[in-house]
Amino acid sequence: MVSGYFITGTDTGCGKTLVTLGLMQRLQLAGLRVAGMKPVASGAARVAGELRNDDATQIQTQSSGDADYGLVNPYVFEPAIAPHLAARQSGREIEIAEIEACYRKLAVGADRLLVEGVGGWLVPLSDDCLLSDLAVRLRLPVIMVVGMRLGCINHSLLTQDGINGSGCHLIGWVANRIDPGMSSFDDNIATLQQRIAAPLLGVLPHLDRPDPLRVVKHLQLPASEFIR
Repeated sequence: MVSGYFITGTDTGCGKTLVTLGLMQRLQLAGLRVAGMKPVASGAARVAGELRNDDATQIQTQSSGDADYGLVNPYVFEPAIAPHLAARQSGREIEIAEIEACYRKLAVGADRLLVEGVGGWLVPLSDDCLLSDLAVRLRLPVIMVVGMRLGCINHSLLTQDGINGSGCHLIGWVANRIDPGMSSFDDNIATLQQRIAAPLLGVLPHLDRPDPLRVVKHLQLPASEFIR
């Protein structure tokens, strides 16, 4: 299967899509063909009669080549609620096998494929399946996005434990300053660096207009990109 990364976060709204887009841009600037995927998305509007999630649309646009939206985002739901609840309301069931089939199709012709999760690491996708199960199934190294705000240390360490407990490899993490007024910001970064057993790949400043071209200069690629 194609090389890539699974992007997870400490919580909803921590900046997973922003980091995913920035990393896609960074890899593209390195001359690689990059595909992106947001397999499950809650919170969508109808565009020409079809449900579209804004984050998934941005990932589709950022992808190298023409990616079909149905492959980028096979499970999209209108209400912005937990995905297993949104799926239940729509009469659907999220199936990892279907997501993997879409992943394999997107991987054709791509050098890297980035998969963005939904919510946090242990968000349920169905009655018997968690987001972490999807990451395990795809066998991708994980990049964790930390939303820098009060409580982020606890959320980060719990997420790290969850990733390690699932048998996945945490390959790096990104700090995203979502709260511009956060107290002791540098001290919090230092504490996280001491306690997260993976390299810091970037510290994103608070941006009034987040976009990949502004984010990419604050990100570095995982070390594995230079030893392949």
